[in-house]
Amino acid sequence: MMTSLRNMNVLLAEDNPAEAYLTEQAFKELESASSRQLHLVKDGEEALKFLRREGDFADAPRPELVLLDINMPRKNGFDVLKSIRADEALRTLPVLMLTTSSSDNDIETAYREHANCYLTKPTDIDQFFDLVKNIDTFWLRQAKLPFIH
Repeated sequence: MMTSLRNMNVLLAEDNPAEAYLTEQAFKELESASSRQLHLVKDGEEALKFLRREGDFADAPRPELVLLDINMPRKNGFDVLKSIRADEALRTLPVLMLTTSSSDNDIETAYREHANCYLTKPTDIDQFFDLVKNIDTFWLRQAKLPFIH
């Protein structure tokens, strides 16, 4: 049974404009789109500033979920994940690695650094949209997420 929809914020850290656009479009097609806010940052340093509400992100909402690419400029996804897990205020924030890499080493590293989930982006657009729908269904409707102050 699905839980009732509520406003939820998702942070997408993705440096590839085409993949960011595709993710935004996939979220817009969801039946829950009106209750979802997808916030985009283009590198790992911006992701941490957003999460810590620093600089230009002082008024940023606290996301309930982070979708984190691995290969980003300035600070890669693994470094961002380590920083999130080391920060008392962010430590319990669910982080999903959403990347094109299917490397066993990357998967192992993500879980060793306490990612909540590792998802490889499909190359097929319909499969990608299905993946985003599944993220929404499980993580934003069924899973009980912690409240982050």
